Amino acid sequence: MHAVVLQGQPRPIPVGKIVCVARNYAEHARELGNPVPDRAVLFIKPASSLLADGGTVIIPAYGSDCHHEIELAVLIGRPGKAIAEAEALGHVAGYGVALDLTLRDVQADLKAKGLPWEIAKAFDTACPLSAFVPAERITDPQHLRLQLRVNGKLRQDGTTAAMLRPVARLLSEASSYFTLEAGDILLTGTPAGVGPLRSGDQVEAVIEGVGRLSVNVR
Repeated sequence: MHAVVLQGQPRPIPVGKIVCVARNYAEHARELGNPVPDRAVLFIKPASSLLADGGTVIIPAYGSDCHHEIELAVLIGRPGKAIAEAEALGHVAGYGVALDLTLRDVQADLKAKGLPWEIAKAFDTACPLSAFVPAERITDPQHLRLQLRVNGKLRQDGTTAAMLRPVARLLSEASSYFTLEAGDILLTGTPAGVGPLRSGDQVEAVIEGVGRLSVNVR
């Protein structure tokens, strides 16, 4: 069983699916040469891709260009289907810090062939994740600063205010396609500045008021 910690809860929470969104920050879409989408581009990582804080990312042998992407993670506490945007934040149990690791070379090859991205996005250790803080501690999830450093050097520095679709809208849109269940996690996209990781790198990701995540790369 794969589970996450929500501060203040007596036991870990089992994780269901991890719903991710691509191109939710305009500058990130542009840096990769992708058009800004007119609707959310969603994909799913399995719970087996999770990696706890302090763990080691294992880059698969079939990929040679693994990129970091810092993201605000949203833990679902109350299930829902076709959730109204005005009610969406009421379904959130907590917020955390996540990395959506991507084998960019593999992804590019799959995209060129019109194939799904899973083997580029869903490999073991592809989703490092911090503990979650209770939702009530975050006054506004759209005013949080995200920073990622590799070996102490700043790579990504953005704010959730730049999301094309804020958290509530993402939850609503995602739930229009499939039911969001308690224990599911929503990753909300990454700001510009993504780049490669190499064996031996140390990665630190911080979201103000939410938490900190540190992993090693092998």
